[in-house]
Amino acid sequence: MCAINGFNFNSQELILKMNKITSHRGPEGTGIFCAGGVSLGHNRLSIIDLDVRSAQPMKSGDNNLVIVFNGEIYNYKSLKAELKGYAFKTESDTEVILAAYKKWGSDCVKKLNGIFALAILDIKNQEIFLARDHVGIKPLYYFNLDKKFIFSSEIKGILEHNLPRVLNQEAFNHYFRLLYVPEPLTMFKNIYKLPPASYAIYKNGELKITKYWQPEINKYSDKTKKEIAEELREKVLNSVTAQLISDRPLGIYLSGGIDSNVVLDCVSKVRNNIDTFSVGFELEEVEQKGKFNKDFELAGLTAKNYKTNHHEVLLSAEEVPELLEEAVWQMDEPISNPTALAMLKLAKFAKEKACVVLGGDGGDELFGGYERYRLSFIADIYQKLPLFLRNRLNFSEKFKKLNTLPGLDRFALFMFQKDKILERIINKKFLSLEITRDFFSKKYFSDNFGDSTERLMNTDRSSWLVDFSLMLSDKMSMRAALEARVPLLDRELVEFSLSIPLKYKVNLFNTKIILKEAFKGIIPNFLFNQPKRGWFSPGAKWLRRPEMQKMAESILSPEYYKETAALFNWEEINDIAINHKNGKKYNLNVIWAILTFQIWAKKYDIKI
Repeated sequence: MCAINGFNFNSQELILKMNKITSHRGPEGTGIFCAGGVSLGHNRLSIIDLDVRSAQPMKSGDNNLVIVFNGEIYNYKSLKAELKGYAFKTESDTEVILAAYKKWGSDCVKKLNGIFALAILDIKNQEIFLARDHVGIKPLYYFNLDKKFIFSSEIKGILEHNLPRVLNQEAFNHYFRLLYVPEPLTMFKNIYKLPPASYAIYKNGELKITKYWQPEINKYSDKTKKEIAEELREKVLNSVTAQLISDRPLGIYLSGGIDSNVVLDCVSKVRNNIDTFSVGFELEEVEQKGKFNKDFELAGLTAKNYKTNHHEVLLSAEEVPELLEEAVWQMDEPISNPTALAMLKLAKFAKEKACVVLGGDGGDELFGGYERYRLSFIADIYQKLPLFLRNRLNFSEKFKKLNTLPGLDRFALFMFQKDKILERIINKKFLSLEITRDFFSKKYFSDNFGDSTERLMNTDRSSWLVDFSLMLSDKMSMRAALEARVPLLDRELVEFSLSIPLKYKVNLFNTKIILKEAFKGIIPNFLFNQPKRGWFSPGAKWLRRPEMQKMAESILSPEYYKETAALFNWEEINDIAINHKNGKKYNLNVIWAILTFQIWAKKYDIKI
């Protein structure tokens, strides 16, 4: 992996500053290009073709194009065969992108299969071309105001231009509703994310963004379950095999879940001497170990089954305050999830033995793994019952939730923080209860998508997966200069997953049906009998420990950072924190969200 930086004027000093602050993403080399009114910068983490001739910024053979690129193109060798007229000087995938752009222009991105964020300066046409991969695995940010155009792999690179650091109040409301900021917004006013599957062209002071890929929906396969399972197994194996390409040491992030074990099984078919890595939590109470470390323990069992070189690391509560500060800085903008600390610890640990890791990200969103999908499926059936029968069953809160209408209301039920808690913690001058509903209504719920549970999965894949899950994975892994690959999110696999009928993903009693069917009898049987736990940390317990209590008391106060004092109702927040500390009411989500926001605002010197 790497970092890319650039802007639309010449300044060697500024591009070097951008490279320096993003150097953790590519500590093995740095390069710049300053000419023709454009500056480009690159930090290199060498994975494919370690030759110095593959360093970036890289020029095309005729010197008309200059590229900076972050990512890997897994089909670059087959693309290279299509580009025989180009005089290649390296064995890198970077040069293949240059040749593809020269031949196909902006359409070249439609041919790429990989993870990427890239920029190409077209000197002849005096334009800058930006692109982000199909699923949104690699981040790319930009600033475009007053004829100044700046882009970077991380927001902190853009901020080296001494821009005003003003809070985006719409994003602020989204964050506390969702625990992340959805694209194209960021928490910074006037700084944006380039959306996934999009390219942008900056020319003559104007930026035009184009969506280049939209997978087909509502067109389902008529093959049998067995046929689909066999095809899925083959496609997963092909994707994993393609993503094993590396000239540096490679390993696997291993949990006790189906997804990462599917990846491990596929790797074991083509490689021996596999390194696997898992993270768990140091816990004092014996009964809590089964709750928080069950997946960690299962990973150890499957590693033994496959005879991998298994490496385990534990996160202690004493490490939490320091790791929290570091993780929030690396996020660029708040993403509220205590497991980010475990991700950061694991990345640093894995980097000691590997430069590339494969993970199981995306399996739940593509193949129906989350419990909320099963509950949505049940709700659709429940709402078809006669009204008199439903009224008799509405004796519990659980059954009342089954009355939630499909679409935005149901998405909000599972994914939104509730009005009551937001009204308690946020000053009403800064609170907009409808803004996130309006945002998601227009962006994801304004058309006739089809099945309501499929829509829920598609919204997760387009928003939560990209701006919460994958963003955290990228930021925490790249803090340690570790490249994280996600073979289950291969472009062709995503397209194939959307052709699988819902009945082969979830039903009344099961989730992720087709992926389990595809690997039944192949991965260890004990994995199929496990309940869906999700991956969560003992964050609630951390907040009750002395080291975190002291830190939280400081941060959860108007004195911590004067600029944010007016945003919150501090008496209410104090009451919530005390009730959590005393075990009267579980309040991890809201407390962690405020802690993350406050640390971020102070570190980045945010103005309201």
